[in-house]
Amino acid sequence: MELKCLALACSPRKDGNTALLAGRALAACQTAGCKTEFLYLADYRYAPCRACGGCYATGRCIVKDDAGLIFDKILVADCLILAAPIFSMGICAQAKMFIDRAQQFWAAKYVLGKSVIAEKERPARRGILISCAGTTLSGVFDGAIRVVKYFFKMLEINLIATLCYAGVDKKGDILKNPAALEEVYNLGRELSGIK
Repeated sequence: MELKCLALACSPRKDGNTALLAGRALAACQTAGCKTEFLYLADYRYAPCRACGGCYATGRCIVKDDAGLIFDKILVADCLILAAPIFSMGICAQAKMFIDRAQQFWAAKYVLGKSVIAEKERPARRGILISCAGTTLSGVFDGAIRVVKYFFKMLEINLIATLCYAGVDKKGDILKNPAALEEVYNLGRELSGIK
């Protein structure tokens, strides 16, 4: 069975460090025979959660914008690579706003008592977080990791690794870190089922 692997690059800066790393991990998935797709969150238009409770009736957000299109892609993916930089000691605003819109999955699970993934025959879904921060302050990734753990739990995705790189600020700086490039490639292989 061909696995579907999706990379979601959340930085407002295209081809930034987290996007480069996500592309490297996704390339490993593709080499392993997976069907792959790379999305830039900045290419989509979506509003923040309105806290209206509309999703409590159906488990789907009632706001009609591009968030629903991305959620549909995430739901059919077997593997998810979420790549988001750190801004002000937390996950970037674009990623946080999108994750907040995932309230529909919380509603489905905990209000309606439904599984997010309807197909019982699917392999266990897996994912990784990739993040970079310009600073090297202690705990810089803690908040982002906590948010992504919640997001993946709502999506019924097993978070197998958090790949976080501090002191990476200027565009392309991560290319000077061959150990990071190798690490994300190897985790991409692991996502695809190759150890």
